[in-house]
Amino acid sequence: MKVAVIGSGTMGSGIAQVAATAGCVVKIYDTNLEAIAKSKSALEKTMATLLEKGKINAEEKAMIFGNIAYAHSIEDLSDSDLVIEAIIENLDIKRKLFSELESVVSGNAILASNTSSLSIASIAASCKKSDRVIGIHFFNPAPLMQLVEVIPAVQTDSKVLEKTVEIISGWKKVVAVAKDTPGFIVNRVARPFYGEALRIYEEGKADFATIDWAMKTFGDFRMGPFELMDFIGHDVNYVVTETVFTAFYFDPRYKPSFTQKRLTEAGFLGRKTGRGFYNYAEELPKPNEAAVLGKQIFERVLVMLINDAAEALFLNIASAKDIDNAMTKGVNYPKGLLAWADEMGIDWCVNALDNLYNEYHEDRYRCSPLLRKMHNENRKFF
Repeated sequence: MKVAVIGSGTMGSGIAQVAATAGCVVKIYDTNLEAIAKSKSALEKTMATLLEKGKINAEEKAMIFGNIAYAHSIEDLSDSDLVIEAIIENLDIKRKLFSELESVVSGNAILASNTSSLSIASIAASCKKSDRVIGIHFFNPAPLMQLVEVIPAVQTDSKVLEKTVEIISGWKKVVAVAKDTPGFIVNRVARPFYGEALRIYEEGKADFATIDWAMKTFGDFRMGPFELMDFIGHDVNYVVTETVFTAFYFDPRYKPSFTQKRLTEAGFLGRKTGRGFYNYAEELPKPNEAAVLGKQIFERVLVMLINDAAEALFLNIASAKDIDNAMTKGVNYPKGLLAWADEMGIDWCVNALDNLYNEYHEDRYRCSPLLRKMHNENRKFF
C-alpha cells in the first residue's frame, strides 16, 4: 500500500514510521526543507535507539528506512492510496490543502486529516468528492500510543470508513470510531481532568501539588493534571479547551480557566519554557498529604470525568467499549471511565453529581440523563 504523509513534524514523522513499520511504502511531503531535515535526523536517531534496545533488528531497520522517502512536490503524491495530513491546526489551511490534493491523487485515494478537534465535515466540504475524506487522529508519540480515533464525516462513504478501520487495525493500532463532534472522544471526555482540577485550585481548596498528589495517589493516574498540562504545554492544552468550549456553544462544562489563560499570556507554557503551574528552576512544592482532602479531590474530578464519558455515550459519540479504550489507550488512564463508574456504583455517581449541583447550582454539574436513567433502572455499563 502507498501512503503519503503531509507534514514532517513530530506527528507526521511518527505516523510515517508507523505506516513504514507495517510494510507500507511511505512518502513524506513538507514545504519546509528544514523540517524535512529534522525529520530525517529524528528518524535516524529513533531507529538507532530501537536497534540498540533490541526492539528491531538490522533487517527491520533497513526495511523501515527503505519504505520511507521524502517528496519534493505535492504532485509526487499522485500514486498514493491513502494521504494523511498532519499540518497546522488551521481549518482554512487544511481546506485549501485538501482541495489541492483532490486534483493530484486518483479518485479512489482516501484523504485523511490527523486533526485533533476540527470538523471533518468542514474539511471534506472543500473536496468535490467529499465521500472519501475521513479523520484519522493519532496520539503523540504516534509509534508508541496504541489508540487511533477514526472519525467519519457526514459525507464519508461507509466503505471508506470500513477500509480505514481495516488499514489502521492492520498497523497494530487500537481503533476507536467517533462521531464528528468537537474533541471527538479523548479531547472531549478528558476536559474535566484539567478543568475541574483548575476549579478546585481557584476555589482555594488545594494547591497544584496537592491536587496532583491526590489524583496519582487515589486514582493511580501516571501524572497529575497540573503536571500533565505543564508537560503538554499551555499553548496547546489551553487552546484545545477554548476550542472545545466555543465549539459546544459555550457549554459551561468546558469553560476555560483564567488561571491557565494568564499563564499562556505570560509565556509560562510549562516545561518547554521552564515555568508553568510549577517553576522548574526551583524545588517543586510539597503536597498536603491529608487523606480526607485527597480523596475528596480525586472523587470530585473522577465523577466529572465519568459524567462526560456517560454524556458522550448518551449522545452516540462512540460505543461504550470505544470510549473506555480511548481513555486507557489514548491518554493512559488507569481504567476506562465507564468501567470505573460501574466499580464506584452508578448511584454514587448520581449522588456525587447532585451534591455538586446542589452546592453550586451551575449547569456544569448537571448529571447526564443516561446516568440518571441507569440509576433508576439499576443498570451498569458493562
